[in-house]
Amino acid sequence: MAVKAAAYKLARLVCAMLSKCEEYTDAGQDYFEERCRECVLRNLTERAKKLGMQIVPAPHPV
Repeated sequence: MAVKAAAYKLARLVCAMLSKCEEYTDAGQDYFEERCRECVLRNLTERAKKLGMQIVPAPHPV
């Protein structure tokens, strides 16, 4: 299953590069980690809302 997902993602990248006539630029690991974090937060917020709860961010330690 993971091989199919990787192949699909690669195919989308190649298709986008060819259709836009652009070179591939790597966004970097930080970009993908931030996107993953945002996705997890969005899913948690929706799940909490369905349970009648609310997500409250904790204060950052100094």
